[in-house]
Amino acid sequence: MRKGIVLSLAVSAIVFSAPARAQSHLDRIKANGEVRVCIWPDYYSITYRNTRTGVLEGIDIDMAKELAKDLGVKLTFVDSSFRTLVADLTEDKCDVSMHGIGITPARQEKLDFTHPHLKSGVYAIASKNNPAVSSWQDIDKPGVVVAAQAGTYMVDVMKAELKQATLSVVATPEAREQEVMSGRADLFATDYPYSRKMLARHDWAKLLAPPQPLAPTPYAYAVNKGDPAWLAALDDFVERTKKDGRLLKAAINNGLEEIVVKD
Repeated sequence: MRKGIVLSLAVSAIVFSAPARAQSHLDRIKANGEVRVCIWPDYYSITYRNTRTGVLEGIDIDMAKELAKDLGVKLTFVDSSFRTLVADLTEDKCDVSMHGIGITPARQEKLDFTHPHLKSGVYAIASKNNPAVSSWQDIDKPGVVVAAQAGTYMVDVMKAELKQATLSVVATPEAREQEVMSGRADLFATDYPYSRKMLARHDWAKLLAPPQPLAPTPYAYAVNKGDPAWLAALDDFVERTKKDGRLLKAAINNGLEEIVVKD
C-alpha cells in the first residue's frame, strides 16, 4: 500500500512540476559559437552592402562585429528587411535584428527592443528640377505625390501628416527613388541616414527638412519576445558601448554622430 502511495506522489510531482526553462538565445549562441544577426543590406550608413565592392558597411555592421567579439563567437549576417522583420525573428531566422529599427507601438506589440542607440525624425528627398516642392511647406498641397517605403514607420507618419497631398506606398527603397526620378512622385519620405546616401550619391537630390523635428523616433535592436536573458545581455552591450566610446566611434565613422543616443 505504501509503495502505491509513493509511486502516486512521484507521478503527481512529474505532472504538476513547472516546465523546464526554455533555452535562451544566449545559451544557444554560446553553445553553437555563433550569433546570427539580421540586417537590411540597403540601409546606407546603417547596414549597407556597397554596390561597388560588395562589402557590408555601416554603424550596425560595426556594432554587430563588436557584439560578436564581446560574446566570443562567430558572426553570421542574415539578409532581412523591414517588411520581413517580425517574421524573421519569430521564425528564428536570426537571434537579433540590428539595422536601425524604429521603435513603434505596432512593433512593440510583436517584438522586444533594446535601449535605443540612434534617434531620427522624418525628412524628404525631392529633385532639384522639381519647381513644385522647394521646401517642406510645399509638401502637403493638392496634386503633390509623396512616396514612402512599405514596412517603414514613415508610412504611418506621412498618413497622419498629409491632408491634401497623395501618399504612394512602394515596395523598395529603389522604387522610391525611381518614382521621384520619373516624375510619378514629387518626393519621398525617409530618415536621416538614408538622406545622407541620397545627397552623397545623387546630384539631382535635394533635402527637405521640416521646420521642427517630425516624429523623432528612437532606433534600437529587436529580438523575439519571451527571452529576458538575451534582451538583458543586449541591453548591457548597448550601455557598455555608450560608456566606453565604441558606439560614438562607430557613429562618427559612418557620419551619424548627429543622431547618436549617448546616454
